[in-house]
Amino acid sequence: MATIGTTNISNEIFYLILAVIGLIAIIFILIQWRRVRESQMNVQFLEKQAELKKIELVEKDLESKRLMENVIPLPKEQQERLSNIRKNTSDIMHQVGFLHSEINERVTRLEARTEFIKLQKLMEEIDKKEKELDKKTKKTEESGVQAIKGLKGG
Repeated sequence: MATIGTTNISNEIFYLILAVIGLIAIIFILIQWRRVRESQMNVQFLEKQAELKKIELVEKDLESKRLMENVIPLPKEQQERLSNIRKNTSDIMHQVGFLHSEINERVTRLEARTEFIKLQKLMEEIDKKEKELDKKTKKTEESGVQAIKGLKGG
């Protein structure tokens, strides 16, 4: 009988543990479901905002087209001024482009010149080191020849 009583108690504990796990699982599922619903609502809200923005842009475009169609004619004097301003602006833009290309060309020349100067200095340093090495090798050759002469008795 004692084994039957402990079996019932262990079964009850087992069912209680299963119930707690099930409750935790249900709470977790409900939290996740709520998050999904919130994100879906956010996506729908953003979609609606995007649609409203598109509509607003189309309305602005239509308004600007309508304004362009209803251009108010300017007096001849103002039209001439406007054409002169456009011509002057175009001339200035061409001049700026020319000057920009001149500047770029001069910068390129300057960079090439500085690079050339650096290479010349480097070449001079290499020549100096080469001369020093030649002097050292001549000294070692002379001392080697003298050593060989000394060995031969010469």
